[in-house]
Parts: sequence; C-alpha cells; structure tokens
Amino acid sequence: MSQSLDLLVDLLDIETIEVNTYRGRHPEEERQRTFGGQVAAQALMAAGRTVDHGRVHSLHSYFLRPGDTRIPILYEVDRIRDGRSFTTRRVVAIQHGRAIYNMQASFHTEEVSLDHQIAMPVVPEPETIKPLFERVQEQFGDVDEWFKREHPIEQRFVGELPWSPNASREPRRQIWIKADGVLPDDPLLHACVVTYASDMSLMDVMLAPHRISWDDGNFMGASLDHCMWFHRDLRADEWMLYDTDSPIAHGGRGLARGFLFNQAGELKVSMVQEGLTRLLDAPKATN
Repeated sequence: MSQSLDLLVDLLDIETIEVNTYRGRHPEEERQRTFGGQVAAQALMAAGRTVDHGRVHSLHSYFLRPGDTRIPILYEVDRIRDGRSFTTRRVVAIQHGRAIYNMQASFHTEEVSLDHQIAMPVVPEPETIKPLFERVQEQFGDVDEWFKREHPIEQRFVGELPWSPNASREPRRQIWIKADGVLPDDPLLHACVVTYASDMSLMDVMLAPHRISWDDGNFMGASLDHCMWFHRDLRADEWMLYDTDSPIAHGGRGLARGFLFNQAGELKVSMVQEGLTRLLDAPKATN
C-alpha cells in the first residue's frame, strides 16, 4: 500500500464519539475546502458502522456547505430502518453547529433475480497506458507539484489528457482508476474508497466542452448532489474503467453520469452528480 493510500484508509477509520456519532479528520494538506469525496466516504463509513448485515447498495446525498479543513467533521447517524432485506441510514455531517452534508444510504442482503447489463465500452487496457505522471512529463515537460506527489487513487486517462490542446471537447471522459496498493478484505472499506474516487472526475466532464479550468477567475464550481448504486461486490484495488459523460449543463447547473466496469466487463457501480457551473460575470436571469 502506498503512503498516500495508507493515509486515506486512516482517514476512513473514523473515531467513535458516542452511539451513532463519529468524528472524521482531514489530511494534513492545504485546501480551500474539504474534498467532497472525503466527506461522502466518511459519511458512508459512519452509516456502515451501524449496520449488522447486508452491503451498501445505494447512497443519495447533498453537499450543503463547504467543509472547513481546519476542524474535524462530526457525523450523526439516524437508524431509520432495520429490515430483513434492506437497512436504511441517514447521516448528517456537521461543522460549526451546521449541516454541511446530508446522506441517505441503503444496505441490502443480495438476492438471486433478474440479470442483465449494458456492455462496457471498448478501450485500451490500463496496462497499455503510461502512468499519469509520465504522460504529463512527456507532453508538457514542466510538471506541476500536484503530479509529483503520491495519490491514493491511480488514474490512467484513455485518449488525450484533458489538459492537452488536442483533447476532445465532447462531454465524455474515460479513465482507468484503482487504489494505489492492496486494501484489506473489507467490503465497506472498498465501497468507501470507490465513493471517495467517484467525486474526482464528474465535475471535470461537465466543463470539457467549455475549456473552463478550476482556476478561472470567472468560474465557480462545486458538487451539489451525488448519488451512487453499487450493483456487485467490488475491489477498489483492482482496475476499473470510469466511463463518464455529461448530458446537459444549463441554468448554472451541470449533470454528469458515471459507470464503473471491472476489466472483465462487469458493471460494478453507477452514479449521477449535479454540480454548480456558475459564470460570475453572466447576466442575471429575469422572470
């Protein structure tokens, strides 16, 4: 396990404060606000810690306020329902006495029933694609400090890099992702690591047609809501194709979808996210 992945696993090992109450820490790095994937992953871990049987099959959540990286996050779990097949939890993440994030998560004891899925796109295998650092160095020479650091999630982009002047402006992106190391055999941990990784690319695919970057002084972007459905058991430390697209951006909001396939072509996770896509100098709408 790489040091960065080890730190992520440590972040997901949230502290029990009281019955149904947990505390999550931040990584020791400078950020303007808490990474949304971290809050979602810690909230899912808090929910899962209160569940006796079944595995997570879905989560529906809203990002309400920016997270403050200077103080811990409190996670309060409401045990809404414990059933024989389905268990439901509500989690509220709190800082400064106010909710910053809200999640509803459901756990299911798997059954044998109908079975079908869409086909995985045909793309090059991850082993045939150079690591991200090497590609950036080859194409741009000077490498930004971010690319020099270890990251808990390894990414290998299919096709041109999104920062390349030759990158497609189609609102679609495909990336092979996996945890940078071998994780313990804990299904909840693997689901939480995938939840963390899932928030890394969906906003970017909304911006692809517009050539807008995150440091554009005229742009304000943020995740608004995030929904995921876990279809099959998965391992976050094995390569998965993250196939994403953005059907629409309009009225200051954009929508993105994502599908995670393993190398055998099995669809593991589906997700949808809406994000704030605000242009600061755009004219105000009139009724």
